[in-house]
Amino acid sequence: MSDTTSDTPALRTPLYDLHVSLGAKMVPFAGYAMPVQYPTGIIKEHTHTRTEAGLFDVSHMGQVRLSGPDAAAALESLVPVDIIDLPVGMQRYAVFTNEAGGVMDDLMVANAGNDSLFVVVNAGCKAQDIAHMQKHLSGRCTVEVLDDRALLALQGPAAATVMARLAPATAEMIFMNFMSVTLVGVECYISRSGYTGEDGYEISVPADKAEALARELLAQPEVLPIGLGARDSLRLEAGLCLYGHDLDVNTSPVESSLLWALSKPRRADGARPGGYPGAEIIFDQIANSVSRKRVGLLPQARVPVREGAEIVDATGRQVGVVTSGSFGPTLGAPVAMGYVDTALAKPGTALTAIVRGKPVPIEVAKTPFVPQRYYRG
Repeated sequence: MSDTTSDTPALRTPLYDLHVSLGAKMVPFAGYAMPVQYPTGIIKEHTHTRTEAGLFDVSHMGQVRLSGPDAAAALESLVPVDIIDLPVGMQRYAVFTNEAGGVMDDLMVANAGNDSLFVVVNAGCKAQDIAHMQKHLSGRCTVEVLDDRALLALQGPAAATVMARLAPATAEMIFMNFMSVTLVGVECYISRSGYTGEDGYEISVPADKAEALARELLAQPEVLPIGLGARDSLRLEAGLCLYGHDLDVNTSPVESSLLWALSKPRRADGARPGGYPGAEIIFDQIANSVSRKRVGLLPQARVPVREGAEIVDATGRQVGVVTSGSFGPTLGAPVAMGYVDTALAKPGTALTAIVRGKPVPIEVAKTPFVPQRYYRG
């Protein structure tokens, strides 16, 4: 699970003491001490999120405000996504690309109104992403790092019921809506989104009020605290990428099967084509295909197939690699994602993963493995 092997002391989120008091097993992750699980254990936490509501601390993520009349157009110069026409009160998934068309990070962008964008980036890429935005956008808009805020995620089918008790206006939100609400007496930014495939919310709260909000949420009968272990198995069942594993600087959005995220106005035949790093390479890949693709993988045995496992064809030739793999508690079976030669990317294709030197039959499968249940109204 760890994104760090450094001996330097881990940073702490504003909820560190709460995690410890709840009996969490703390591990280093992206430079932070984070809860990997609580005494209930990963499988029960996973199942509770699928059936009730789970509370996740994601305060290690980076939060940034871009403001000014040119903020949307400025950000469009770094992502292959339509930001200019993103409506006020809506959020969109995006990726930062490099000159080779590779993915530097994936991120969420919300139009917060008043010429301001609210951006959330991954913890492991936070310093790089902030420097990237400061370098390329500072002349066009204000880049403000919101390092005095925490981020909580409430996920699961009961999340909407819980949030409606605390902030009735949230009941009107649909998937990818974004708004400001008052919780625990302070202004919070909330989006109806998440990283589990379930309905839910992500809540940006001032750091000094984070524990009060977490305790208020945990006091609701439907809510339990959930650690990084279940966060990983939930996102994998939902077919969602983890940066540094399923996405990296050497892999393009086309190879990553993220073509859905490349907005039509920004494509070669769109209203505002290109203009972001690596655009011409990405256009060429869209037109002429790529040699490998990210796919879902279902091991045909009870053996978990982990990241790094080689994928071979019937002749023993390596045709790919596993980038994420775990047991899927909802499915009751192992699940994985990885990259295979494009000719072998069709669902139903039988291949083999090499696990500790032994062959494990796997089958290419569509993702998500578990149906996504985002609330679209």
